[in-house]
Amino acid sequence: MNKTILIASGNQNKIKEFKNILPDYNFLSLKDLNDFEDIEENGDTFEANSLLKAKHYFNKHKIPTLADDSGLEIEVLGNAPGILSKRYSGKGDHENNLLVLRNLTNKKNRKARFRCALTYVNADGKTITFEGIIEGKIAEEIKGDEGFGYDPIFLIESENKTLAELGADYKNRHSHRAKVLIKFKEYMEKNESINNE
Repeated sequence: MNKTILIASGNQNKIKEFKNILPDYNFLSLKDLNDFEDIEENGDTFEANSLLKAKHYFNKHKIPTLADDSGLEIEVLGNAPGILSKRYSGKGDHENNLLVLRNLTNKKNRKARFRCALTYVNADGKTITFEGIIEGKIAEEIKGDEGFGYDPIFLIESENKTLAELGADYKNRHSHRAKVLIKFKEYMEKNESINNE
């Protein structure tokens, strides 16, 4: 691999997923650069937030940069929590899950999807954004102990299991983040000739 790419994230679970899904890439994290700045994600869409982060850290470090913003959209809640997914309850992942379950009490429609927007800024400062989606529904209860975020309540209907029950191997092939990173890889192979020569 001839190109180093910065993942503009401090989320170690997310960084691990990037590296597992695209093992041939030479990824750096913000932690590797001793960068612990926490910038405000004040965009009103996933795309806006991913672009904001990617451009900020590219301008700061002058390294080709990837940034994603992702979250859970629940149909009956008007696509909430959406861009507020990470801070929905203000108290972390477990409380976020409990709040979703409370808000869906007695609701028959439990359709949901995870959506991920990924922005890449290349060495020339050009930006491109990709989108990945995985459809599912919200389970009746928290199940499974793998994964993070809303994985324990996000049910894959074909498997009748949550992402947290299905585990990393399944998620790294089928998740919204997996889909968006495969699109990124295809773009790179066509446009920037990243390979293992």
